[in-house]
Amino acid sequence: MRFLNLLWLASLLWLAGCATTGTPSDTTSGGAPAEAGTAAHTPLYPSGPLQPITPGAAGAYAVAGISAPADLWDRIRRGFSMPDLDTELVRDREQWYATRPDYMQRMTERSSKYLFHIVEELERRGMPTELALLPYIESAFNPQAVSSAKAAGMWQFMPATGTYFDLKQNAFRDDRRDVLASTRAALDYLQKLYGMFGDWHLALAAYNWGEGSVARAIARNEKQGLGTGYTELTMPAETRMYVPKLQAVKNIVADPERFRTELPLIENHPYFQSVEITRDIDVSLVASLAGIREEDFRALNPSLHRPVILAAGMPRILLPWDNAQVFRRNLEAYSEGQYASWTVWTVPSTMSVSAAAKRTGMSEADLRQLNGIPPRMMIKAGSALMVPRATTTRQDVSGHLADNGQIAFTPEIVTRRTTVRAGKRDTVASIARRYKVSAADVADWNDVKASSAFKAGEAVVMYLPVRLSKTSYARTSPRQPVAVATKARGGKAATTPKGGTPSKRKR
Repeated sequence: MRFLNLLWLASLLWLAGCATTGTPSDTTSGGAPAEAGTAAHTPLYPSGPLQPITPGAAGAYAVAGISAPADLWDRIRRGFSMPDLDTELVRDREQWYATRPDYMQRMTERSSKYLFHIVEELERRGMPTELALLPYIESAFNPQAVSSAKAAGMWQFMPATGTYFDLKQNAFRDDRRDVLASTRAALDYLQKLYGMFGDWHLALAAYNWGEGSVARAIARNEKQGLGTGYTELTMPAETRMYVPKLQAVKNIVADPERFRTELPLIENHPYFQSVEITRDIDVSLVASLAGIREEDFRALNPSLHRPVILAAGMPRILLPWDNAQVFRRNLEAYSEGQYASWTVWTVPSTMSVSAAAKRTGMSEADLRQLNGIPPRMMIKAGSALMVPRATTTRQDVSGHLADNGQIAFTPEIVTRRTTVRAGKRDTVASIARRYKVSAADVADWNDVKASSAFKAGEAVVMYLPVRLSKTSYARTSPRQPVAVATKARGGKAATTPKGGTPSKRKR
């Protein structure tokens, strides 16, 4: 460098000398003759010795690390990108989680099977990795969790929302519990909600409360000239606590030492891999060939209802990483008989459980237990029942049946509206005792008080149970009520609306 500086100075001196030795015929740049003996320009020299160029200060800026994450927790922390919520509710939830180390330990250990896949999907979509912690809030990472409102799985999908996001729910599986399918659907839904509201806190509120509810709450605040952020909206207590819960878990994951919490080690590599299934096969056989317990298999494939995997509906299963190759190798060498002990039978007509059991060669108790048939129910025509598979059967269950098979029931006993004639001195109570119904129902059906008496010969409206046989079911009008009638007036039976009780959660 010193040599180059000297060379540069020498070049300047040589150029300056050339400029001062011009002839009378030399001209300036403007074309006018220059005076003899005068320089065309005066060179400028540094006032002191030259200084080397120094590197710019970088201390005030963060430098991105290039080292691989130490574990999955480190990887999750690196992807945090949602704005933090700092409220008293967050402090409250931090305290709640931090004072329950056993609960935190169980919850985080359970998550170790699923977190890597969720983080991979979030990063692939460019979404905040805080969302990988959301199943802690929804279900404590229990894929078999079911809420009081019938939301199911790690991500707690309601039946209708699950159907909207193509999560199959049939007699053989419920994809709301499936690890891959439910994660795909949850992230699709969260992306949709973020696109609607442009704010992750509002998107999370909508995931819990429903997008329509959040939109209406925003519209109300806008109409009143109020703010429309998450903390400014009027919402149910559950939704009000929803984001603070997630923020509290995020804070604990970000700095577990501050909360005296120890997170179990979760390695930054896949826990499971996907394995192709081409034939119907028993769950017990898969577990045996893979060298794992059946309960471990079901933890990775929690959507299964039945003891057999129908390949047409579920062509891939998940197995622990090291056991997947063991299963492939053992399956290829397996030659001890058929893969599946079970198949599906479509019930040709409405029949009792005992009749169906005789048709399938099963005991009534086994048929009920295998297919989840409740007491005092008949099986409707078209229902898809899991039954033993004959050793001579070679054909697997069709894709249409594997994807759409359902079981429907009708009560063995229904009620039918009728009238009876009151005798002398008959009262509401005496008629109720005679027909073994409640006095309150008799009073309600006839729009009288429970203490009332009837006139002799008066017509009294009653809803009396009728036990149906196969033939009587065919003769029964479809308009007849299908449950024991209560609280009915004006000749109409009180029935439960189709779809059940409306839930408070809209997902």
